[in-house]
Amino acid sequence: MSSDTKARQTKEADNPKMNPDIVDNQIKDPEEWVSGHEPMTGAQASYLKTLSEQAHEPDAYDPKLDKAEASKRIDQLRQDRQG
Repeated sequence: MSSDTKARQTKEADNPKMNPDIVDNQIKDPEEWVSGHEPMTGAQASYLKTLSEQAHEPDAYDPKLDKAEASKRIDQLRQDRQG
């Protein structure tokens, strides 16, 4: 096998479009998000509001949260709900 073929196969194996099993680029700490400091999205607000009501923790919802903090609170509420 030529070195060009090996290089191409390695490149293809590392490409998440060619190898969907690679999830390293899909899971990122919210603190590392480029847009994490922006206001939470409408979908995040709605979901966080619902989860906080279901958990009887109304203080978990704060409309002033940014995307990263909202994501962390959503994850925590979901984890608490699952036990």
